[in-house]
Amino acid sequence: MITKPELMAPAGDWTMLRTAVNNGANAVYFGVDKLNMRAKAKNFMLDELNEIVSFCKEHKIKTYLTLNTILFEEELIQLDEIIPAAKNAGVDMVICWDFGIIEKCNQYEMPFAVSTQASISNSSSAKTFERLGAKRIVLARECSLEEIKKIRANTDLEIEAFVHGAMCVAVSGRCFMSHEIFGQSANRGECVQPCRREYEIYDGTKDTSLMLGTDYVMSAKDLCTIEFLDQLIESGINSFKIEGRKRSPEYVAKVVSVYRQAIDLYFEKKLTVEVKQKFLAELTSVYNRGFSSGFYFDKPDGKDIINVHGSVATTRKEYVGKVLNYYKTPQIVHVVIETGSLKIGDNVLFIGETTGVIESTVAKILNEEVEVNEAQKGDKVTFNCEALVRPRDKVYLVKSIS
Repeated sequence: MITKPELMAPAGDWTMLRTAVNNGANAVYFGVDKLNMRAKAKNFMLDELNEIVSFCKEHKIKTYLTLNTILFEEELIQLDEIIPAAKNAGVDMVICWDFGIIEKCNQYEMPFAVSTQASISNSSSAKTFERLGAKRIVLARECSLEEIKKIRANTDLEIEAFVHGAMCVAVSGRCFMSHEIFGQSANRGECVQPCRREYEIYDGTKDTSLMLGTDYVMSAKDLCTIEFLDQLIESGINSFKIEGRKRSPEYVAKVVSVYRQAIDLYFEKKLTVEVKQKFLAELTSVYNRGFSSGFYFDKPDGKDIINVHGSVATTRKEYVGKVLNYYKTPQIVHVVIETGSLKIGDNVLFIGETTGVIESTVAKILNEEVEVNEAQKGDKVTFNCEALVRPRDKVYLVKSIS
């Protein structure tokens, strides 16, 4: 019998956390200010764990704490603070791979999953970590779909795999380039992504240089599995993981929403090719570097390298103002325009720490009770918004990129 997989979303801060929950995630993964692979993300503080877990339990969402960096001797003492705090708060699982952290998890009887940093790519490795007490393994990104099926058939451990987000040019993200060039270790969560840059070859004897190819040579496209999500479901993967703790709240909103719908439609036998194409178009609207199927069907090659810098999203957001008030009964929002303009038919995003991300379309604008077609900088206007937003939420205009 095919079981519905868990949909796990990234949470870099409270806005992303609430956005993930509001859009249908079954679980969230997040870091505190120590020992996680996204040291440059905002992250949470250790004393926020109780609040995080309480909020998630209220919404029946599982919580996974990432402690997935390498660990140095002097940092062992930190584990005696972090892991008991996570256990006492009710965190469901720690994601790690350093054996020192595994040992501490066992010492405090804290369930743990083995991070993709461990590069687990066979059932023998899975069984080794199972003997060490692992509850779940996050497979190496280099595993093909056929290899995953074989591993699934030979282990009772839960299997987690990435379904969407950034891909690293290095094996399972274990890269030394950032440390070598900039002294900031990717394996300590400090990666400055030198692989995303354009490079040139310098000939010292002739004092000349050439650009290295016509693309960025090491900048991998993002993973996107929406077109073959049904095959991943049928492979027996237990948890579908979305990458992106350093990406924007609207990215989390869109990606989680799309994959939530796709999973549910599969079990309703309604995930058609046409629906997948519609979802694919939606996913292109938020930050992405182009899409690839990763290692699921073949080893990536030149076509899986992006030839531009940064995102190729079909839309971008522009700050336009902030919410002054929201009136629940008529479902009216009061907004001050602080830059640019807003007109009828515009799509807007409301983003706030408590609100998360709300998308709406402006159907009618009132300025001092007078109906207008457009509002300018300095105007304080009202328009309809069915979802609850809050004072001080930021308002962004969603613009298409031609």
